[in-house]
Amino acid sequence: MESSARADLARHIRWRRFAQGWSQERLAEMSGMHRTYISAIERGRVNPGLDTLERLAQALCVPISALLEAPAP
Repeated sequence: MESSARADLARHIRWRRFAQGWSQERLAEMSGMHRTYISAIERGRVNPGLDTLERLAQALCVPISALLEAPAP
């Protein structure tokens, strides 16, 4: 995965999902999306829109800005 805003977003979403102990299927269920779309986001293959980011943030119980920031170590 290249170093870009999309790649960073992908890593941050994956990290937050791992922190919750969730599978991609669980995040998909909680956000109302399909698992393959979650996978594509986490691999940086798609450019999710603001509405998608909002749904992911709500599912993960974090503000949208947290998806764009590096997770704390």
